[in-house]
Amino acid sequence: MGALDGLVVLDLTRVLAGPLAAMLLGDMGADVVKVERPGKGDDTRGWGPPFLGTESAYYLGVNRNKRSVTLDLGDESGREVLGRLIRSADVVLDNFKIGTMERWGFDEEWFASNAPSAVRVTISGYGSTGPKAGMPGYDFILQAETGLMSITGEPDGEQMKLGVAIVDICTGMLATVSVLAGLQSRAATGKGQRAEVSLHDTGLLMLANVAANHLADGQVPARYGNGHPNIVPYRTFRASDGDVAVAVGNDDQFAKLAAILGHPEWAGDERFARNRDRVANRQVVDGMIGDLMKLRTRAEWIAELDRAGIPSGPINNVAEALSSDQTMGRGMVTTVEHPMIGLVKMLGLPMRFDGTPSEIRRHPPMLGEHTDEVLSGLAGLTGPEIEDLRSRGVV
Repeated sequence: MGALDGLVVLDLTRVLAGPLAAMLLGDMGADVVKVERPGKGDDTRGWGPPFLGTESAYYLGVNRNKRSVTLDLGDESGREVLGRLIRSADVVLDNFKIGTMERWGFDEEWFASNAPSAVRVTISGYGSTGPKAGMPGYDFILQAETGLMSITGEPDGEQMKLGVAIVDICTGMLATVSVLAGLQSRAATGKGQRAEVSLHDTGLLMLANVAANHLADGQVPARYGNGHPNIVPYRTFRASDGDVAVAVGNDDQFAKLAAILGHPEWAGDERFARNRDRVANRQVVDGMIGDLMKLRTRAEWIAELDRAGIPSGPINNVAEALSSDQTMGRGMVTTVEHPMIGLVKMLGLPMRFDGTPSEIRRHPPMLGEHTDEVLSGLAGLTGPEIEDLRSRGVV
């Protein structure tokens, strides 16, 4: 049994944030039913190359542990079936435009009468309040608008986004947290509730200490490249054959680093003794260390820093990261059998439980693969009723 075994999650989302949230719930044991448009499905099914068979790698990466049912929600009959599915669900995830569910008739009054225990989480770009409420949200735009791009990149270079849709990913994680909080509240009160998470709010949350710095002193945060606004030295340095990431988190670690570099006197220098002093003299500190790091190889430095207990590591490319001993030791790359593709490599399970282990029980579903079993099981439709819907293009 998984931690969420027995719970039914209705996944009305597409692209990344919502599907990721639903997949994590499925990884923990929930029965996740992914509702998709007939003939088209989730937008990401076509987001390639690369493709494996007819499915994009993008889609395969965030849709395991789900069943797929096709349903035309623009049709009244489709919405009637959706109502049946909601009544059977514990959790309903959606990332429709704000107000869409209400326009279809699934407002607060409907839920109070028909599915009072359902935990609902709505994912949107900007939330339901504020001047941009209801506008669509895109990760790239939200990285720009929330200030994340302004603090990413070299000090004198172009402002940059992260290499993955990090706001979408973190929003999906917050949606998962919201579901779990809603389930806990339901256990205490017997009632479900609606929660909302937005890309905008997530982007601001991700500013973390940078936002706290600005709110404290009013200064507009700068870009530090691979450096840290509050800690020095905490950045990459160029060794003789590549870059090394070094994270000196306290004054004792700096003293050890200074000794390794052959300059133990740095630890007693009033310009460098405390972290606040090193931050004030950032360029001097980084420059001195950088000059010495160039004299030895990356592997030599990492081995010596490890022995001294100073956090460090190589800058791996994606291939190196996914094939590292640590990745393999944690089982973070695994294979799943797919009925049309064969063995598919994908990321492993990031959450581990001793008593209720997570597992990959289902391959990422083909479009509408489970339509009949879901509609007959959760929606309670008969075979002829399902065939009638199919003949009219509703499923």
